[in-house]
Amino acid sequence: MSEINDPTPRSVELTRTATGHYTARNSEGAEITFGRGEGLLSPVELLLAAIAGCSSIDVDIATSRSAEPSEFRVEATGQKILEENGANRLEDLHLSFHLSFPDDAPGRKAAGMVERLVTLSHDKYCTVSRTVEHGTAVSHDVSVGIDGPADEAP
Repeated sequence: MSEINDPTPRSVELTRTATGHYTARNSEGAEITFGRGEGLLSPVELLLAAIAGCSSIDVDIATSRSAEPSEFRVEATGQKILEENGANRLEDLHLSFHLSFPDDAPGRKAAGMVERLVTLSHDKYCTVSRTVEHGTAVSHDVSVGIDGPADEAP
C-alpha cells in the first residue's frame, strides 16, 4: 500500500563477494548477502521472503495503527519443480499468516482487519506477488571484458 502511484524505477546492484556468495545493494545503501552456503538465504528463499515481506508490510502498517502485535509471523512456501524441458520453477506458492494482538479493544480492532488486509494485499497492493502471478518477462544484456593479456610462461 505504501508504493501506490510511485513510478520510480526500482533497482538493486548485485556484487559477487566469493564463489556462490553475493551482496545485493539498493541505491540507499541497504544490502543483503545471499547465495549458496551455510548461513545464506538462496535466491529462491529471497523470492519467498519478498512475497511474504510485501504482504506483511501491507498488513503490519495498517494493523499497527490500532495495536502492536504480540506475534507477527508469515510462512512462505513453494514447491520447486522441474519442467519437462528441464527448466526449474516454483509452483503452489502459499503464505500462512500467524498474528496475535492484545485482548483489548484496539487489539480486537487490529485482529478484525487482518483477513481483509491480506486479501487486499494479494488482490491489489503487493507488487511482488502480483508480478509473480501475472508473469513478467525478464530481459537481459551482457557485457564481458578481458583484463589484458595473460602472462605467458617463457
